[in-house]
Amino acid sequence: MPHSQKKRARAGEAPAGKAQSAPSPARAPSGRAAPTPATPTYAAHASANHNGNGSHNGNHNRRSGRVTYRPKATEMLTVHARTEDERLLSPRQRPAFLDSDPWRSLRIMSEFVEGFDALAAVGKAITVFGSARVVEGDPYYAKARQLAGLLAGQGFAVITGGGPGIMEAANRGCHEAGGLSIGCNIELPHEQAVNAYVDLGVEFRYFFARKVMFVKYADGFAIFPGGFGTLDELFESLTLIQTGKIRHFPVVLIGTDYWAGLLEWMRREAIARGAISPQDLDILDCTDDMEEACRMLTASSTRRAEEAARAAKAAGRTVGHKP
Repeated sequence: MPHSQKKRARAGEAPAGKAQSAPSPARAPSGRAAPTPATPTYAAHASANHNGNGSHNGNHNRRSGRVTYRPKATEMLTVHARTEDERLLSPRQRPAFLDSDPWRSLRIMSEFVEGFDALAAVGKAITVFGSARVVEGDPYYAKARQLAGLLAGQGFAVITGGGPGIMEAANRGCHEAGGLSIGCNIELPHEQAVNAYVDLGVEFRYFFARKVMFVKYADGFAIFPGGFGTLDELFESLTLIQTGKIRHFPVVLIGTDYWAGLLEWMRREAIARGAISPQDLDILDCTDDMEEACRMLTASSTRRAEEAARAAKAAGRTVGHKP
């Protein structure tokens, strides 16, 4: 696997006063989506908008999808009427059609198109979920970093939500091991920035569009301790597998102590009351060993690749056989 690109330029090195464009990602020689020239925007955005304690300064760039609004642009796009007639005739509010459902549907479609285009050539990948509140020095931060490095060593890209905590740790471990580190970031009220270890970043406004990317391009899920967002992603993946909407791929919970209570509740309440079947819990594995987790996550993909290779070889022999 080719080594990841060097980290992008610091915020101070970006051209002043100009918004950077974001062309479609180029394809790396390996067939994967390579970091794009727009990547410095992510780093500059993260660096410019955060101070040491994680808060935001008051004069930051505003990123909306693939468009970055600098303070100068915001000022220039604001109407300053010079006459009463101009005040009367100039639009004083955001055009209503920009907030209409038809227009919103086009924005949603554009997120899917951009996400599909950016990730189409990723190849084998594992999606890692977990809390954004975990800090470096936490044992689970170290585990996520270790697991992502092991996955990269097996030729897998790592996909995360692109933010801090477990996401940063996984992107970091993958990047440091020379793998393709992917972040699907979400626009939040506090403007969560893409972490510094993302090689390929895609921005989303909508959680549901972002979650499609997590599932569509993953060969397995690693679920670290987390809150509501992590639980949402866990149960969505279980629902899709249980209902047959996606193929049965590995879902591995990391942290036996953390997940023990939830698993016990599902056995004691959900199974006992018939809400789920006992075999539904077979979808899940749980471990504290990152080497074991790596084997669990990669086994089915490796098995499918071997089966495909055998089938192709058999087909070749059939075609070449002369009765």
